[in-house]
Amino acid sequence: MRKSLFTASLLALAVAAPFANAYEAGDIVVRAGAATVDPHEDSSDIWVGALGTDVAGTKATLDSDTQLGLNFMYMATDNIGVELLAATPFTHNVGVSGMPGPFAGLNGKLGELKHLPPTLSVVYYPLDKASAFQPYAGLGINYTWFFDTELTSTAEDKGFSGLDLDDSWGLAYQLGMDYMLTDSVMLNAQVRYIDIDTKGTTSFGGREVEVDVDVDPFVYMVGLGYKF
Repeated sequence: MRKSLFTASLLALAVAAPFANAYEAGDIVVRAGAATVDPHEDSSDIWVGALGTDVAGTKATLDSDTQLGLNFMYMATDNIGVELLAATPFTHNVGVSGMPGPFAGLNGKLGELKHLPPTLSVVYYPLDKASAFQPYAGLGINYTWFFDTELTSTAEDKGFSGLDLDDSWGLAYQLGMDYMLTDSVMLNAQVRYIDIDTKGTTSFGGREVEVDVDVDPFVYMVGLGYKF
């Protein structure tokens, strides 16, 4: 008897799941999860004012960070939504590499910074709303705000002072998927590529040091969502 009831329950779930509707015009969706910003930075050679030239082979480096990621989406139609990406501030270590000869001691961690990457996107869901599995693609505009930049005490002891990065505007591309667990609750996974270009400025020995950096991170997020 128990086996029959268990089997019947599984069959009921299997039949019910496909009828869990995904999105309709007017729905509001909120998602939260772990978001990792993984920079794929490519920098120019570092211009060192004390030398009056770019130093060939030098680079600026950034590491990855994981924070709480948030998405807020409004469905304009059954298949098209407008989405805002938000997060708690990301923190990255900033480094220098490739300094030659007598300047080799300047290589290593220079300081750290925080940034917020609010991104407004239009997303498209190609499948019918009756499908529990909902892949999507999006295109948007990103504004990256760099703040709380500071040098390490070690870098200051070496003769560096001040650290600043320009804010950035750029395009953002994304692919993602939702899987509807119920009519309201979903699993979500997404990946984005964001075009972030900035200029970093510090000073060494009282002379300006500059570097242009294409940060261009991939942003990965896995979490849960709720549809209102």
